[in-house]
Amino acid sequence: MKIKKFAILLAMIAFTYAANVQTVEASMKTQLDSISYALGQNYSNMIKHNNFEINLDMFFAGLKDGQTGNSKITREQEEALLGALNSMLQKKHTEELAKKSAANKEAGAKFLEENKKKENVKVTASGLQYQIVQEGTGKQPKATDKVTVHYTGKLLDGTVFDSSVQRGEPIEFGLNQVIPGWTEGVQLMKEGGKIILYIPSELGYGDRDMGQIPPGSTLIFEVELIKVAE
Repeated sequence: MKIKKFAILLAMIAFTYAANVQTVEASMKTQLDSISYALGQNYSNMIKHNNFEINLDMFFAGLKDGQTGNSKITREQEEALLGALNSMLQKKHTEELAKKSAANKEAGAKFLEENKKKENVKVTASGLQYQIVQEGTGKQPKATDKVTVHYTGKLLDGTVFDSSVQRGEPIEFGLNQVIPGWTEGVQLMKEGGKIILYIPSELGYGDRDMGQIPPGSTLIFEVELIKVAE
């Protein structure tokens, strides 16, 4: 959460609240009532989402004093306090990501340990695991080549996070512009070939949170190499 956004949201709420803040049942008789209630609920949801507590009495006092111009703290103090909150939330977020990443790496290590025992699954020196589904007969790419592929990417639980197959359109990219697991794995193929890549997190996105791809995730890609650019 950025300090600026936090301060702007406070200002918006202060503007729409009455000067004499009281605990009342929201009647929402007017649009202003509805907007005010929505802002209050939105801010409450934000607090819950970030999992931190506030003193509601002091919160409402701050709203009232901010609107009437009788603030008990200076602007500099306000910025410092919001900065402290921002640092606290960032630290907490970093710690939560680290825990998630560690758990996903542990799950990935267990999966890969069992997966490498399967027939036709091979392991490279980097730790990349792969299984040839269909041998290609065409050109074999180098790390500096551009390739056109169809692919489906999955998490260990089978969740599909990305698929050119589902979109119905292959993708072209440079092999030196993607994650290391792709750069290495696609070079094992020839045009017309199909492969399954089992990519440990260190050859994927590492500890980064990529939205649909949690930090520390082991990735499974089904890849068809359509063409190597001339």
